[in-house]
Amino acid sequence: MIRRQITIINEQGLHARPAAEFVRAARAFRSQIWLVKGEERFSADSIIEVLMANLNRGETAIIEAEGPDAEAAVKRLAELTREFGQKDLKSKGDTIQTIEEDF
Repeated sequence: MIRRQITIINEQGLHARPAAEFVRAARAFRSQIWLVKGEERFSADSIIEVLMANLNRGETAIIEAEGPDAEAAVKRLAELTREFGQKDLKSKGDTIQTIEEDF
């Protein structure tokens, strides 16, 4: 089993849109993948379960995978959670820049 701890850095947490993207990415792998928060495990290929994990900004979770492509799955999903946070920062910067350009 491959495990990696992640920290949710995007402002809205793992809400509907990034959760859906996370699930799509998880389904691309043949391994069984879970999100673990505290003592609870949530299937990474179920949008309902990922949303039930209720991962908010600053919280940590563990991505676990078992199967033929487990290492690649964990690596990709951990990268994806970081990308969500980077998208948040970029969109805030775009908003600020747009406001400044209006003056």
